Amino acid sequence: MKIRNNIAISDNGFVFDSNNGESFTLNKIGLEILQLLKDQLTEDEITAKITEKYDVDTTTFEQNYFDFIGMLRHHNLFEKETF
Repeated sequence: MKIRNNIAISDNGFVFDSNNGESFTLNKIGLEILQLLKDQLTEDEITAKITEKYDVDTTTFEQNYFDFIGMLRHHNLFEKETF
């Protein structure tokens, strides 16, 4: 999964989609995950980094991660995947 290039992300969690003018605000961990996705880390790498840094077990993180990914997909923030 790759975040679209036209998605602007500020250091304080403000996300702007220049295609449609929509904007979102993320909390600290959401911003961190989005940055890791922009850096093209895998799901396993992101899970390892977040569970290592914060007091959260893998199962809980993965449930929240998949909800977050679903929200990003809903707002079309990912590049279209081609096969």
